[in-house]
Amino acid sequence: MVTVNPSSGPTSGGNTVLITGTGLTGATSVHFGSTTATSLTVISPTQLTAVAPAGTGTVQVTVTTPSGTTAATPSYTYVSAPVITSVAPSSGGGGATVAISGTGFTDATDVQFGSVPATSWSVVSDTQIVAVAPPGTGSVLVTVTARGGTSNRVEFVYNGGPALGIKLSDLLDGIGRVFHAIADACTTIADFFRRIGL
Repeated sequence: MVTVNPSSGPTSGGNTVLITGTGLTGATSVHFGSTTATSLTVISPTQLTAVAPAGTGTVQVTVTTPSGTTAATPSYTYVSAPVITSVAPSSGGGGATVAISGTGFTDATDVQFGSVPATSWSVVSDTQIVAVAPPGTGSVLVTVTARGGTSNRVEFVYNGGPALGIKLSDLLDGIGRVFHAIADACTTIADFFRRIGL
């Protein structure tokens, strides 16, 4: 009996699959359907790893050794990468709740805003994820990674204030307090302007 783990992966291929069975010493090839694995490494008489080639649908995995080709063949399913159609809102600050719409989200493993993981996220359905934007600035690209790979990229624009964790009203209040403290320490208007560098 031969088993494969994981039993599914992206249509682009490239993921490493652990194949377990018996008599695997000297294995010369591994096929995913009719396509040869990109590479294989024999670990022991009972295990080897193979890099899945690109493919679609569900295929049978076979191993060829000097003794022949495995008869009991496990299946391997190719899964398409998720697709993002929109993010709403498409702008906001760190901490904003963002609804990501698309397809293929059921088995999502990661949500990124640029190179930064979402603060938190949850899969609502195969077509929607709700994520909390991490702190950031400027324009970033949102992606979702799932069993089938990483999605296309959709823009999210940080609007400034909330991304820094500072409200404009608080900032202005703080500036006012600083100037008030300086004024209290001054005896003339000229002294005030000198202290603030004017």
